[in-house]
Amino acid sequence: MSAKFPLELDQVLVQRKGKVLLGPLDLSLKKNGVTIILGPNGSGKTTLLRAMHGIERINGGRITWAQEDPAKHAFVFQSPVVLRRTVAQNLAFPLQLLNVPRAETEAAVAHWLTRIGLSGKSETAATRLSGGERQKLAIARALIRKPDVLFLDEPCANLDGYATREIETILGETAEAGTRLVMATHDMGQARRLADDIVFMLNGKVHETGAAEAVIARPQTEELSAFLKGDIVV
Repeated sequence: MSAKFPLELDQVLVQRKGKVLLGPLDLSLKKNGVTIILGPNGSGKTTLLRAMHGIERINGGRITWAQEDPAKHAFVFQSPVVLRRTVAQNLAFPLQLLNVPRAETEAAVAHWLTRIGLSGKSETAATRLSGGERQKLAIARALIRKPDVLFLDEPCANLDGYATREIETILGETAEAGTRLVMATHDMGQARRLADDIVFMLNGKVHETGAAEAVIARPQTEELSAFLKGDIVV
């Protein structure tokens, strides 16, 4: 359980070139579990994630953590970002930045290579991996320094079912181990499998939120009901 939570957003606003991308919105995230952020394209999911992580400048309002330590956040993008280095070097890089002793770094790298099924490709250039392998590497590289909070922006959007299942297994184990996950997805099946609570975004605002089981079974608004059915919502 992360000591950084609860996380409180109070009248948070993001504007760019006179256009409101997010808010103003209020949101409170509790101490543990997996929060899934749902919504159509352009609803503000990515902007919300980036604002909470601190890489999106807000124009108004306030974001308050129980304990403020940006070094304990990690972020995984929809399109996996890999360094032009070997798979093992990609995994070692975050720990090298933190001056972790070499033996400890090597042990952590070996652990994560095994966990993501890439032990046989440790010396392969990361840029030569498949899309699913790259995303697993990106997630492992984020988790290797044991963050309290992991933000994920549609991490399985471009992957096949097998790769998605592998990543969901890693994420489920990570949440059970105590890392707080906040993830945007368009996949309702994934939301049902992973979510403890759901935030439904529409037009840059939190349209509905609550415990996952209740939100999915008994949506309180026509817009969320339509979205859950697969209808186009604008």
